[in-house]
Amino acid sequence: MDTNRNLALKIHEKDNIAVVLDNVKKGQKVLCGDEEITAGEDIDRGHKIALKNIENGDEVVKYGFSIGYASRSISKGEYIHTHNLRTALDGILEYTYNPKLLPSEGIQSKSTFMGFVRSDGRVGIRNEIWIINTVGCVNKISERLAREANERFRGEIDGVFAYTHPYGCSQMGEDQENTQKILAGLVNHPNAAGVLVLGLGCENNNIPEFKKVLGQIDEKRVRFLSAQDVEDEIDEGLKIIGELVEYASRFKRQECRASKLIVGLKCGGSDGFSGITANPLVGAFSDMLTAQGGISILTEVPEMFGAETLLMNRCVGREVFDKTVRLINDFKEYYMRHDQVIYDNPSPGNKKGGISTLEEKSLGCIQKGGRGNVTDVLDYGTPAKMPGLNLLKGPGNDIVASTALTASGAQMILFTTGRGTPLGAPVPTVKISTNTELYKGKHKWIDFDAGALIEGAKMEELAKEFWHYAMDVASGEILTKNEVNDCREIAIFKDGVTL
Repeated sequence: MDTNRNLALKIHEKDNIAVVLDNVKKGQKVLCGDEEITAGEDIDRGHKIALKNIENGDEVVKYGFSIGYASRSISKGEYIHTHNLRTALDGILEYTYNPKLLPSEGIQSKSTFMGFVRSDGRVGIRNEIWIINTVGCVNKISERLAREANERFRGEIDGVFAYTHPYGCSQMGEDQENTQKILAGLVNHPNAAGVLVLGLGCENNNIPEFKKVLGQIDEKRVRFLSAQDVEDEIDEGLKIIGELVEYASRFKRQECRASKLIVGLKCGGSDGFSGITANPLVGAFSDMLTAQGGISILTEVPEMFGAETLLMNRCVGREVFDKTVRLINDFKEYYMRHDQVIYDNPSPGNKKGGISTLEEKSLGCIQKGGRGNVTDVLDYGTPAKMPGLNLLKGPGNDIVASTALTASGAQMILFTTGRGTPLGAPVPTVKISTNTELYKGKHKWIDFDAGALIEGAKMEELAKEFWHYAMDVASGEILTKNEVNDCREIAIFKDGVTL
C-alpha cells in the first residue's frame, strides 16, 4: 500500500513512539519524518505507534520523558496503548529541588483590554449580578429570582445568574470550610458588579457565620437576604437586585493593562493531540500573560503526577518548591485515605482518545502552564495575588476544578478538550479543541481550534491570533459558547461525612 497523508508525529528526538495523525489500517505505510513504518495493526488517530522494537520492561518515551514501561515486547510499527503499556508510578516520592528557572518570555502582542475597574482596583471582564446561596435549601428561590430579574432588568447589565449547590449545612470541619471559602471567592469575584447573598436562616453556614469568612465588604456591592426573615422572599429579593443593578450600571468599560488579568488553565476530555496542539497553545498564552505581569493558574493536581518534578524545578525558590511538594503529596495521601489507586487516572474518554497512562496525561496537561516559573502555590479557595504561574490545589474533575479557578479570581478560563464538553464555569470558559474535526462537529460548544497546528499552522502565529481572541473575550466583544448556551455552574470539593 502506498504512503498517503497518514503521517505520524514524533514529538521529541528522544521518543521511541509517534502519534498517528489520521486513522491507519494494518499494513499501511506511515511516514514519520524521513522514515516509513508499516503499521502492524489498525491504529486510530491520536494513538501511538512504535518507532522501534521495545523490549518488555523498557521505557516508552513521549515528549522526551517516560510515560511508562512496556508490559510485553513491542515490535516496530505495533500499536501502543493500555494493552502493552503500564504506568511506572507508585507511592509517595522524595523530591529534590533542582531549579531550572527561565527568563520571563512570551510573544509580545496587544497588551490591553476593555474591562470594568471596581472600587478596590480589581478588574472584571463582565458586569453581572450574582446570587450566591449560603445553603442548598434556597436553590430554587435563587433560580426563580435570577429568571425574573433577567426579565425585569434585561439590557441594563450583562445578566443576573444564580449559582446553586447542595452544601452549606450538615457539613463538618474542612468540608464546611471549603464551602465557605469557595462561596466567599465567588462573592468577591470582580466579574460580579453586585452580589446577593441568599440564605435560609437556620443553616450552619448562616449569613452571620458566613460574614465572618467574607471579611470586609462593600455594602453597596454585596447585599444579604435571609429567606426565613421576610414574608415574601421573591419580592424582597427582586427589590435588592434592582438596587444592585442600579449600582452596577454605573460601571463602564475602560482600557486596562493585561497585567490585570487572572486566567485559569483547564483541560477536560483530553485526547492524544492535547499535548501537541491545544495545551501548548494555552501554554504560549500563559507565557505571554505572565511576561506582562498577569497571573495564570494551573490546577488538576492529580494530573500533575508523573510530571510534577518539571514544575518543581521551575519554582522560584525553596519556599515555593516546598509548597509544591506538599501540594502533590497531600493529594496522594487523600487518595490513600480512601483506599484508591493513586495513578489510575485516565478516564475512558481519555483512553479512547489515545492516552494510556497518567504520566502521558500529566506530561500533556502541564504544558498548559507553558515554560513560565512557578511563583506561588494556592490552597483550595485561596485568591491568587502573585504575578506569574500559580499552582492551585484542586482535583481533575472538570466542574470542581473550574469552580476552584473561579473562586481564586480567574476572570476567564481557557479549557482545552479533545473529546468536547458543553460545561462552563461562572466566568467565560473558552473551549479550545485539540483537533479540527471536533471544532467543526461541535461548533456550538467549541470557541477556538488548535487543530490547525496539525495542519501546518505555526505556533507563534496561532498564539498571536489566540491572544487577540482572548483579549476580545475579555473586552466583551466576543461571548464564549458557554455564555451563549447559558452553561454556567459550580461544584464544591467534598471529602468528609454529611450529617
